[in-house]
Amino acid sequence: GKTPAVLLAAQTLKKRGFKPAILSRGYGRKVGGRDVQVLRDQRSASWEETGDEPWMMHRALKGLDIPILVSPDRLAAAETAVRYYSPDVLLLDDGFGHRRLRRDADIVLLNALDPFGGGRLLPAGDLREPASALSRAALALIPHADLVTPELLAESRAAGEEARPGLPVAEAVHKAEGLYGLKDDARHGLRWLKGRKVCALSAIGSPESFEAELKKAGAEVVQAWRYPDHHPYTVTEIRSLESLRAGLPLVTTFKDFPRLPKDWQEMLAGEVLALGIRLDVTKGKARWEEAVGRFRSARGDE
Repeated sequence: GKTPAVLLAAQTLKKRGFKPAILSRGYGRKVGGRDVQVLRDQRSASWEETGDEPWMMHRALKGLDIPILVSPDRLAAAETAVRYYSPDVLLLDDGFGHRRLRRDADIVLLNALDPFGGGRLLPAGDLREPASALSRAALALIPHADLVTPELLAESRAAGEEARPGLPVAEAVHKAEGLYGLKDDARHGLRWLKGRKVCALSAIGSPESFEAELKKAGAEVVQAWRYPDHHPYTVTEIRSLESLRAGLPLVTTFKDFPRLPKDWQEMLAGEVLALGIRLDVTKGKARWEEAVGRFRSARGDE
């Protein structure tokens, strides 16, 4: 849920009159090395140059003129942003462990489905840092809050507050907001899915939540293909998928779309669509806005 949270923060700041820029490491980019790649309304690049998540953010923020700077060297990306685009807020996508840039606020996401990765650090578990690192956080945001019981949510909140007494906590859910035809640019409301049999394809961190949104909209997910996060699809995989989908609509995500192989349109017959997803803060919205709005004092706003 990190990327949807960055999108929400960027949109929130833009609406409040700020000029944000996003800094992304560009995980999975195929070319570019340590060079700084820039995505903005007047300038585009391929996902191979930027990585799938920055490319998806660029598409989602189209029309807002929010530059996205991609480089494993976050300091170089920050300096480029300040030099050429004069932002007043820099947003780091997946940057809690990056310590070279001083922060005004760290917002940490605790996935409700598995908030502390079994409590073990890499490589034994999924944690990059121990839970005690939450002492640096300004806010803990718990996405997928609608996919677990109230008891598990309470445990997540308690664990966060134990790691940092008084830690503000907010909850969020992922909400589908429509379907986009990847072949014809057609747009459909969620009612299009009601009573329809579909196949799902994803290589994201939480495929369960993506498939749950399809089912929530009334679709019958007949077949679901799940691959590791950021997986680049091969021609063999897509052809195998096509032989098994029996002509049903194939629904994927905007993050997956750029990783389809070249000439995928010739391999996949019929309808291929992407499900648009946004993050919605459902509990603790004032805490979220306070954490995002910590930059007011820098501008002298009241």
